[in-house]
Amino acid sequence: MKQITFEDIYTLGIIVSENSQYRHYHYPEMLIRYDSNLIEFKTLPTVTEFKEAENYLRDYHLKRGQKHVKFSFPDNIKPTGELLAYLTDMGYEIGFLELYAIEPKHFPSVINNPDIDIQVVTNQNLEVFLDLQYQHDLTYGIEFAKQKVDLIKRQFEDQKVQQVLAFYKGSPAGYVDVIISSETAEIDNLTVDELYQKKGIGSRLQKFVMELFPEKIAILVADGEDTPREMYRKQNYQYYGFKYEALKVNRD
Repeated sequence: MKQITFEDIYTLGIIVSENSQYRHYHYPEMLIRYDSNLIEFKTLPTVTEFKEAENYLRDYHLKRGQKHVKFSFPDNIKPTGELLAYLTDMGYEIGFLELYAIEPKHFPSVINNPDIDIQVVTNQNLEVFLDLQYQHDLTYGIEFAKQKVDLIKRQFEDQKVQQVLAFYKGSPAGYVDVIISSETAEIDNLTVDELYQKKGIGSRLQKFVMELFPEKIAILVADGEDTPREMYRKQNYQYYGFKYEALKVNRD
């Protein structure tokens, strides 16, 4: 299996500025999507270098009515104590992601539960898919949920994205997006409705992806401090590294 890095993970957005130190991603179609509007550092900045990038991104976002700044740091490098102290003092939320990959043939067998029906999203079930995600996205506010609907519709037309929907006893219960590249199938936005958790739906969704793309390497990122990462390890995913992130949102 090829060596997987965070470079294999898709970033939705365009690079509007790049230098030897960082890439600046921007996505004008959805300015409130944090993961599409950020600076990605190529090298670990000093506090002074970080402040320069911070001022640049804050000014860029303020001009466009954006209320957040987000930064990701180089793979497998923990920010220095001095930088972490500055981020903490300035009120940033600091976390890290973990990168996992698996060859589909190594994914465990899954019990075939007839109550679970997995479907590729088509014109026939698109509205169901949109409504289920809308209900979940309301957690992040009505405006985010509305803009996410438009994003999902754009991705529905994108040949590089395969959307998948799960039903439990006929009710919409979960979904996943698959971002397709020449060598990988990235599992993104894997979600099971709270009412239908612990029924094997998440595993069935993943198994469906493995069967759709048996010749590709399945990859994903997980919150380094969340419980799903333990599930991925049990499912034979291999760990390929970590990446620190920092987010600050102006709530005014």
